[in-house]
Amino acid sequence: MLARDVVRFAFYLPHDHPEIAEGVSHAVEAYMRGVGQGPKTICHAFTNDDEGDALTEARWNYVRRLLSPDRPFRFIEELPEDIADRMEKRGYATRVLLDGGLRSRNGYEFHYQARIPWRTPSLDTVSLLFATLPTEYLHEHGPTKVRELALEMASQLRFASGHVGFALRLYWPLRRADESIRAELARHPGIDLRPAWFEEQHLGERVDGVHWLNFLGQPVLGEAGGAELLRSRLQSADATVHELDENRVMVSLGQGPEAGDLASGHDLPTYREFARVLEPWLEPLPLTDATGEQGNLHDAMGFTQEEVRRWSRRFLD
Repeated sequence: MLARDVVRFAFYLPHDHPEIAEGVSHAVEAYMRGVGQGPKTICHAFTNDDEGDALTEARWNYVRRLLSPDRPFRFIEELPEDIADRMEKRGYATRVLLDGGLRSRNGYEFHYQARIPWRTPSLDTVSLLFATLPTEYLHEHGPTKVRELALEMASQLRFASGHVGFALRLYWPLRRADESIRAELARHPGIDLRPAWFEEQHLGERVDGVHWLNFLGQPVLGEAGGAELLRSRLQSADATVHELDENRVMVSLGQGPEAGDLASGHDLPTYREFARVLEPWLEPLPLTDATGEQGNLHDAMGFTQEEVRRWSRRFLD
């Protein structure tokens, strides 16, 4: 399988692991309750840079210990030089990936990656929590259950931003001969292509676009004027602002996620309205020629830089 359309959950956490461990553990348990464990969903775990193993009870216990807030050190500067160098080279302090196994393409994944705990952290570096559901799950259980799962996962997370919506899970870079796939994807502005090419550990306090469910924390929520002002700026009947607490909201754009279809004129006007509200905080997409396992959209999708620019501004132009 080259690619799969999924419902993607993403949360960007500008904190070191000990500060968010409780919320992350709650999120993974909520996700597992929602999807279940087994050969058709989640049955395998990778931790840090190991080769992965079946998700037995012993493996689960290890994952839970890894996600606990307890650490023998607080900052990377406290570690021996060789261990610190290895951590810096791999680019994270802790990583957990739960999925269906090495050859699985079933659309169920949970990925957590804690940022390196520098004594003076970069404002652009965040810890990441991603999860996906196959779109078949949405069709079978309905958007209300997906929304409830998102709210439960988010309930204890100290996020700066996050989202839930349609996305492309790309397992291999597209070839030049895959022009029909690229053209089809470009027709549907509601399908997020960003996870097809890299993970946004350097997102910082910016927002990675507009989606079905949009989670906003501080400082963006405060800079946008808070929940009430945000609510007043959204005129679409399909847009609702749900307050999780005084520092976090979820903005919902419709009853369920939509792909849109530019060929038939369905350009998702509610998404476009919210994009105009969020424009000062939206993440600028990279337009480099970097290559490699985590290159950019130009590499993975075969888009030109102009196509990348148009795609990134698809709700603004």
